[in-house]
Amino acid sequence: MSGLPLTNDNFEAEALNFEGAVIIDFWATWCGPCKAFMPIVEAFAKEHPEIKFCTVNVDDAPEIAERYEIMSIPTLVFLKGGELKEISVGSLPPKVLAEKAEKAFA
Repeated sequence: MSGLPLTNDNFEAEALNFEGAVIIDFWATWCGPCKAFMPIVEAFAKEHPEIKFCTVNVDDAPEIAERYEIMSIPTLVFLKGGELKEISVGSLPPKVLAEKAEKAFA
């Protein structure tokens, strides 16, 4: 999984205090849909270096998942300047991911 892994120790500094756009991918190693969605997220991240991509393994950092009431994975959380802009549950086709990011970060 590419992207900066977030933990309880670095979450505030790396995600909440970041002034720009952040997409956080909530996932787990045992999650088949997460693994299937991973190449789509990674390709989107390569195409959009202006967006900071982070990951949260829900088993390693359940407190962060609880903060956003993550009940299903994969889930993407879109933040801008530390403010929640969008939450998207489930895998997305590349076009829909691009549309959600454009809307969230407009």
